[in-house]
Amino acid sequence: MQKSEKSGVNRRDFFRTATLGSAAAAGAAIAFGSDEAEAAEMPTSPSAAGYRETAHVKTYYDLAKF
Repeated sequence: MQKSEKSGVNRRDFFRTATLGSAAAAGAAIAFGSDEAEAAEMPTSPSAAGYRETAHVKTYYDLAKF
């Protein structure tokens, strides 16, 4: 019995291409990333160390009914 050749991309090649494409996109995002991540960081000071109850923590407590 002889296998007939299918045209197009097989499943293994598809996943290999998708993985490489994802890695390339992540690399491009890192290389050409914006400064938003730097702006979002909290300033560090000696009094800022430790636990802080911020707005998102309060929202979590409200939703978790603490």
